[in-house]
Amino acid sequence: MYFDDAVNVSSNGAGAVIISLEEKQYPISVKLHFSCTNNTAEYESCIHGLEAALEMKVGKLEVYGDSMLIICQVKGEWQTRDEKLRPYQEYLSKLAESFDEIEFTHLGRDKNQFADALATLASMAIIDCGAKIQPVSIEIRNSPSHCCSVEEETGNDP
Repeated sequence: MYFDDAVNVSSNGAGAVIISLEEKQYPISVKLHFSCTNNTAEYESCIHGLEAALEMKVGKLEVYGDSMLIICQVKGEWQTRDEKLRPYQEYLSKLAESFDEIEFTHLGRDKNQFADALATLASMAIIDCGAKIQPVSIEIRNSPSHCCSVEEETGNDP
């Protein structure tokens, strides 16, 4: 599972993507309709991803995030000094105990682009409260669409 946040002028968002052993991706985007810092939004994104993984009955999970603070706090390497973050850290730790195996790993922002895009999408989209939008399917194309419409060649000209 990869997680990331988006805190900007327009709004806040949390994004996560769970990737199965078969490489199937399950994207999660959550619009955060409350004031939050980058750190609280990071916690929100990780928590929403873990909750989704538990709903999917995942037993073993590898968690990747670009927030050194969140990763080190949940691993117990750093203390949580900010009073506002303690409830987040405690709840995240409680969720982590629900898995048979769980491992948290820090990675660079460049390796976390899809979770970042999901968080940004949630933060920027105008969504009615309570509305659910089905996950977006993103296809990768290596050639323009018009090339795919050619049915037969009529000569040697391109």
